[in-house]
Amino acid sequence: MINKTKSIAFTAPGIAEYLDWNIDIPNNDNYVLVRHYVTTISCGTERANLMGHPNVAGGGTIDPEKYYPRRLGYSGSGIVVETGKNVKSVKPGDRVATSWGTHSEYHVFPEQNVTKLPDNVSFEEGAICHIATFPIGGIRKTRLEFGESAITVGLGILGILSVIFMKAAGAYPVIAADINPQRREFAKKFGADFAFDPSSAHFPDEILNATEGRNISAAVEVTGNGPALDRLLDVMASYGRIALLGCTRDSDFTIDYYKKIHCPGITLIGAHTMARPQYESHNGWWTEKDDIKTALRFISSGRINVSDLICETYSPKDAGEVYNRLANDKNFPVCVQFDWRK
Repeated sequence: MINKTKSIAFTAPGIAEYLDWNIDIPNNDNYVLVRHYVTTISCGTERANLMGHPNVAGGGTIDPEKYYPRRLGYSGSGIVVETGKNVKSVKPGDRVATSWGTHSEYHVFPEQNVTKLPDNVSFEEGAICHIATFPIGGIRKTRLEFGESAITVGLGILGILSVIFMKAAGAYPVIAADINPQRREFAKKFGADFAFDPSSAHFPDEILNATEGRNISAAVEVTGNGPALDRLLDVMASYGRIALLGCTRDSDFTIDYYKKIHCPGITLIGAHTMARPQYESHNGWWTEKDDIKTALRFISSGRINVSDLICETYSPKDAGEVYNRLANDKNFPVCVQFDWRK
């Protein structure tokens, strides 16, 4: 029985360590023990947790003595090592994508949080699939229709994945927006028809020209930033829909709701990934399990390419250096993975 693992933990603001960690096998027959091969950093969420931001702990003041140590790493892949006797969907030796785990060599999951990988999907691709469900869910909630104009604001890993799936869903044009020129160019490689700087004075005219005067019908806002949302509202078409996927990390919201939301009939949709049905999918609202299967089908069939998203790969032993960069480098790469086989 495996009862110890190596794991990455945030032990103080801005500090990540590679540590020994206990494994607790639950007292039930529905668990799956996975040996991770690859885990993916979700940059925005992990930076907020690393730095002790209150909007990852229910708000309020952070008490370091209670907040740390803290472990993240909710999107991974690996091999099933052991299962409880009631587990039916996977067996030891199966290759799986994992959801809501940690950056650890070994992790115990409930059965619903592991999904078999198709044979032609790599561990690296599989480790992106749980993160991919976030923008998939956001796009679904906008009820995006074939041929509608669509925009993603904020081009981290969630934003680039949103661009990819907007393209796959038949939006035209697909527009990417970010103040970082490198990320705008990166988005073009993954299907963005146009990429603009939303802070530019020319942004509204650029959107109007790109959409042939229609403005934006469906949007996914990933920054969680008040001024960014305000700017997005300036380029929405009447009756447009905005999925609010990004988590707010500040209170900088001074929006004229009457002028920018009420009168043009804009719909703002809470699109946090936890705001979804647990057991049964229905129109616009799919379960996490069904969305991760969707991502795997698109990757397996060659409909989308996520392997080129991966910018850098590290041994978990390098976690201290990697997270120091995440805390301090505004140009931290879009997609960074840990390879637990190293």
